[in-house]
Amino acid sequence: MAGRIQSIERAAAILRLLAGGARGLSLAEISRTVELPKGTVLGLLRTLQHVGFVEQDSETGHYQLGGGVLRLGTRYLDGNELRTRALNWADSLAARSGESVRIGTLHEAQVLVVHHVFRPDDTRQTLDVGSLLPLHATALGKTLMAFDPLAAPLDLAEDDLKSFTNHTITEVSALLDELEEIRHQGWAAEMEELVEGEVAIAAPIRDRRGMTVGAIGLSGAVERLCNGDGLIMEQVSYVRDAARSISRDLGAHPW
Repeated sequence: MAGRIQSIERAAAILRLLAGGARGLSLAEISRTVELPKGTVLGLLRTLQHVGFVEQDSETGHYQLGGGVLRLGTRYLDGNELRTRALNWADSLAARSGESVRIGTLHEAQVLVVHHVFRPDDTRQTLDVGSLLPLHATALGKTLMAFDPLAAPLDLAEDDLKSFTNHTITEVSALLDELEEIRHQGWAAEMEELVEGEVAIAAPIRDRRGMTVGAIGLSGAVERLCNGDGLIMEQVSYVRDAARSISRDLGAHPW
């Protein structure tokens, strides 16, 4: 019987280490933690970069998990209870709203898209399952920040709030004020904060313990989701209805 392959074990150890490093790790930190020479670790990292499993930040030089790992994880996401229970409701929300729908969960201080339903028209669209989105600049992310204790911005700094458009919230005090409003109203909105011309709405999904385990939201062009008074509230009600329905399927008490 063949023995274990040492290089694969070492690569797996590095991937497990990076999975727990939300802000990325330096070569020295990785080398010290896995107890391997820097030259050996660098060779493994370069190989993992080549296949898309690791990415290196061009400014800091730190390493983090790459998109290839997330794409491999799609098979796991197919069995995820949240995604399974939400499939029909996400399809229904897309049909009612006429917009694309995404379901996201918290993953290393970002939103991991675990399900995506295309807008029901003939336009060309790209599947976002496995994508990571910023918390502060998306409706899904702000929903998680407002209702999931693990996503709460306890030590948030201005440097953490990257600007994507002129509308992105980049001041901690302004973000905290909006999160308080989201908790009060029960849903979140994103007004051209990640992509110019795009608006999104999201609401929390809760389980039988009453804990927020994810968020569901729709997104689309500002001219379709807004009118002269702001957001079209009928679309907000569609999102909240879908979130409540999924929550009930997960065992949450009706509210």
